[in-house]
Amino acid sequence: MGASINTKGKRNMSKGRPLGRFAPSPSGPLHLGSLLAAVASWLSVKSRGGDWVVRMEDLDPPREKPGVADQILQTLEAFGLHSDHAVVYQSGRSDLYQAALEQLIASELAYPCSCSRAALAGHLIYPKWCEHGPRDPQRALAWRLRVPDASYGFRDQIVGEYAQNLAREVGDFVLKRADGWHAYQLAVVLDDAAQGVSEVVRGADLLDSTPRQIYLQQQLGLPTPAYAHLPLLLNKDGSKLSKSTAALPVDPLAPMPALRYVLGILCQSVPEGDRPEQVLAHAAQGFAWRAMP
Repeated sequence: MGASINTKGKRNMSKGRPLGRFAPSPSGPLHLGSLLAAVASWLSVKSRGGDWVVRMEDLDPPREKPGVADQILQTLEAFGLHSDHAVVYQSGRSDLYQAALEQLIASELAYPCSCSRAALAGHLIYPKWCEHGPRDPQRALAWRLRVPDASYGFRDQIVGEYAQNLAREVGDFVLKRADGWHAYQLAVVLDDAAQGVSEVVRGADLLDSTPRQIYLQQQLGLPTPAYAHLPLLLNKDGSKLSKSTAALPVDPLAPMPALRYVLGILCQSVPEGDRPEQVLAHAAQGFAWRAMP
């Protein structure tokens, strides 16, 4: 194990109970695919008497839109999805991320990289051009994590067994971008540990990020939560339903149709009722991942 970062001061948020989270990016309003992930994560942890929290992943300023973070929180409230603890904003946690990065640098697990996206076009795996020093020290530098030629895997609650050889399928990945912002892979690992997250429920588009996150957890001496990766909702053309494809936002003024729809997708019984809190509480009583196809 290369380094150890202390996040214990932030744990015990749920006093030993299971803790789930929903972590949207404020790049657009809450859409149906995001609602599916939020409801699934809420049901999973509430079915076991746990706590549910919201974390705003606002680490990509060029893609974020003013006011969207508040809009997402208001929409979640309208759907009966209330964070049990204060909302965490990643943009205010750079000190935690930087401390972890510096430990990885000191352990010679991270190295500076001057390669631009344009230079790397056509390379699916980073070719390690800067592994022994940046090729162009005059450029703004990113920081990458060295990965081993080894397989890292886990058992997903929906997908089942999943593993990747990090060197051959992922490559040395970015921990801090050249623009100065810490990368998602580092931030999500540190925040899950700091908040005491015991399970992560998210879309299957992040399935292939999980082995590298598990490797990073191990290098930082952090626990690994349970994972469940949901099938993605698709547009008619087969593309992922997302903010980038202008997916229509859900309507906070009329939450019940969308809520009943995502409960149906999750293969959960859809109880009668006209209040989201009432419907969610009833659904949580019978929630089980085994109902998923």
